[in-house]
Amino acid sequence: DETVRKEKTAWMTPLLLAAVTLVMWAVLHALTGIRFAGPTAYNTYTRQAMAWREGHAWVQNAEYLELAIFNGQYYVSFPPLPSVILYTLTFLFGMDTPDNLLVKAYALGACMMMYFAFVRAGYRRGQAALTAFLFTFASSLLPLTLEGAVWYHAQVLAFFLTVAAICLLTLDKPTGALFLYALSVGCRPFNALYGLPLLFVYCTLCREKGVRYMAGRLWKGVLAGLAVAAALAGYNAVRFGNPLEFGHNYLPEFSFQGGVQFSLGHLADNLRTALAQLPFTLRDGRWEPEKFGFAVAFACPVLLLMAVWFIEDCIRDTVTWSRGVVVITALIHFFLLMTHRTFGGYQFGARYCADLIPYAFFYQLLRSEKKRLPWWQIAVLALGLALMLWGSVNVHL
Repeated sequence: DETVRKEKTAWMTPLLLAAVTLVMWAVLHALTGIRFAGPTAYNTYTRQAMAWREGHAWVQNAEYLELAIFNGQYYVSFPPLPSVILYTLTFLFGMDTPDNLLVKAYALGACMMMYFAFVRAGYRRGQAALTAFLFTFASSLLPLTLEGAVWYHAQVLAFFLTVAAICLLTLDKPTGALFLYALSVGCRPFNALYGLPLLFVYCTLCREKGVRYMAGRLWKGVLAGLAVAAALAGYNAVRFGNPLEFGHNYLPEFSFQGGVQFSLGHLADNLRTALAQLPFTLRDGRWEPEKFGFAVAFACPVLLLMAVWFIEDCIRDTVTWSRGVVVITALIHFFLLMTHRTFGGYQFGARYCADLIPYAFFYQLLRSEKKRLPWWQIAVLALGLALMLWGSVNVHL
């Protein structure tokens, strides 16, 4: 029976996608010597989870970690959501939580959700798998999946949660979408901006059903999101006496060494890097990989393609309000990231811009008339993947 055969073979493509991804990671770990699934020395979130088990929010000092100092105690200087995930795992692994494996689970989960979303949008399974794989890994996200260090753990988890929120929204599940979106803010605060396109797109999809219907569908998700926000604010207030303070302003580099975390004064240098820096730098007559960030077009080429899609839509007069809101929000998000003092610091690519990839995924889903990427765009992403594979091996983050 043809129907039964199709049902049996429908799972072959996602299984193949998962297998290819696992083989890619296996090769990268063999070449770098990084443990595939083990703990990391930069286990700030596990330390915080263990502190919770002991009944307090402060952690023991470790000089190599970015810890905030407040009233003589040391605190985690990042939003706390990853510690919530790790809390249960500490009962199984103690301090040796499998951080390197967790970031892979998040990334592969996001990739799979993109795959199924593209299939629902009308892509053929092979096209959907290739597009999802390249959207996820042909970017600065790839090096972050090798080690679950504190910075990367939060960013990859936020990526997963944001992609999940977008997918649930397209399935008309706004409660889950808004809850997961709120959790992503507990990893990356600027992800709060994703709320605008999520709400706008949903209201646009439901506009013919009226305000009462929209309110009835959204109120639970809004309350869930506010509950998450209240929990995050409360935790900040307990630690630092300020519901908006996650702790970065109490890092030594900002609290008494004279640095400024966010400032328009950082904009010029960061834009120069994000728009014009090549992936390689000439040092002592040799070309070496740039280890402190380079142009977004090389590091996250799907964001360059999103600009191409938007220009195409403008030329063809196919721009919708929803697509416009996604692009405008992405630009605001990018601008805010550009005001950070280091824009990711030591990195291969443009680590912070990996936060923007879900906008490109969202935009492509909104292009309902498109059922696949043109091959030249696949080629652009494939070149980006090759660059990131090379960088992941040659630049140990």
